[in-house]
Amino acid sequence: MAGPTRGFLGRRRERDPRLPPGQYDVGRDWPVLTAEPTPRIAPETWSITVDGRVENPTTWTWDDVHRLPASDYRGDIHCVTTWSKFDTHFAGVSVDTLLEAARPTADAHFVIATSKTGYTTNLPLEDVTGGRAWIVWEFDGKPLPIEHGGPVRLLVPHLYFWKSAKWVTRLTLLQRDQQGFWEQNGYHDRGDPWREQRYQGD
Repeated sequence: MAGPTRGFLGRRRERDPRLPPGQYDVGRDWPVLTAEPTPRIAPETWSITVDGRVENPTTWTWDDVHRLPASDYRGDIHCVTTWSKFDTHFAGVSVDTLLEAARPTADAHFVIATSKTGYTTNLPLEDVTGGRAWIVWEFDGKPLPIEHGGPVRLLVPHLYFWKSAKWVTRLTLLQRDQQGFWEQNGYHDRGDPWREQRYQGD
């Protein structure tokens, strides 16, 4: 029996160059994934603290952070569960702005982000500086939904999305790396989507 003709098979779809290896385009969806119950946090009760290896430990309230220079991110996000979402728009404040006020010491090399729920995730300091990370409270021009980390989450879009801690309340600068929740449970310490750093050893 003759094999299928070229016309029957049709043209092969080109893979979108924005997709890291092993990822698919989730389209308009935004899956909700959490490691703990969703907290209900009133914006007026929320605050964020930058402490640890800094010269000036600082806490900002909801009103305080809204008085800081605004910054936003337009681009893609990638989840370790293999979905990617293109052309997102988040607004808030750059982590650089918070660190400028807190003044990291020379021996600060890592950050551990802590959420209201106690969830933690670790990051090299270089992954949250240089315009690469934000504290965000808006998505597509509207308040960040609670199920996606509202009122405020960390956004580190160049890494897998478990690094973008929901309901973030603290950034602690460290001299040495300290694993967070998922990292202690086998996930990669850094989580670069383009290197498929999903699990320890990848």
